[in-house]
This record gives sequence, C-alpha cells and structure tokens, in this order.
Amino acid sequence: MDLLELIFGFFMANLLGYGGGPSSIPLMYTEIVPHYGWLTDEQFSNMLALGNALPGPIATKIAAYVGYDVYGWLGLTAALLATILPSAAALIILLQVMQKYRQSPIVKGMTLLVQPVIAVMMAVLTWKMAKGPADSIGFGQTLVIAVIAFLAIQRLKLHPALVIIAAFAYGALVLRYTV
Repeated sequence: MDLLELIFGFFMANLLGYGGGPSSIPLMYTEIVPHYGWLTDEQFSNMLALGNALPGPIATKIAAYVGYDVYGWLGLTAALLATILPSAAALIILLQVMQKYRQSPIVKGMTLLVQPVIAVMMAVLTWKMAKGPADSIGFGQTLVIAVIAFLAIQRLKLHPALVIIAAFAYGALVLRYTV
C-alpha cells in the first residue's frame, strides 16, 4: 500500500502544483508530513534546506529522497515518475491550449488570479516551517536570521544556496553552543 500511496501523493501534489517547484512544495508538504506522516516537520525542513542548496529542480529532489526513504529504490523511481509525468503531460497539453486561446480574457484571468493563491500557500508553509526554529532558538534569533537571509538574497543578490550554506555554518559554529 505504501507504494500506491507514494505514487498518488506525489502525483496529486505535482498535478495541482501550478507554477512549478515552489508552488508544489506546500502541496508536497501536505502529503509528506501531515497526511501520510513520512517525515516530521523538522525532517522536511532539513530536507528542503539541503535540497535547495543542491542543483536541480526541488520537486524531483524531494520525491527522490522521500520515495527512497519510504520504499527504497522502487519508491524513488515511483515517486520520481509520479512527480515528472503529470508536469510533462500537463505542460504539453496546457501550452497548446493556452497558445490557442492566449488572447482570451478567461485564460488571462486564470493565469493572473492563481498567483495570489500560490503566494498564500507559500506564506502558510513558511509560517509552519518557522515554528520549529522559533521553538528551538527563540523567535528573536529566528527573525534576525530570516531578515539577514532575506537581505542577502534580495539586496546583495547572493545565490540562495550560499545563504543556506552560511546558515548551516552559523548553526554548526554558533548555535551548537546555545541550543
């Protein structure tokens, strides 16, 4: 049953994940943590941070890790296929439809109005993921780290992988003495 749940969970998350990896992460989180309980919040946060520091699409890295963790190599393969196939098929079909009807106000409205929904989904996921560090190291320190990370990415234009590596280093060198 785990294999079918794995396929269904990743299939649904990626089928409904309009906008690519970032928009499918909250959907994948919902399947992985609260729905099936394959990972805890902390494990998901760690996997997401490490996955973002590595090259390649985040959705496939999440699928590969969770699939392997739940069902070994067969689970890895199944989760990857369930992640990739819906996106590939939907891309081909939707691009053809959108190209055909690109001037339609309905199509323009659909693509514009789904963006706030995705933004809210990302904000909710961010809030959930910030609870763990806030409980462990305190709200103030979590907020300071978040602001520094935001400024490093937005103002200094540092690659997010470098910011994640810096956070790992900070955690290893500074926080290990205080937590």
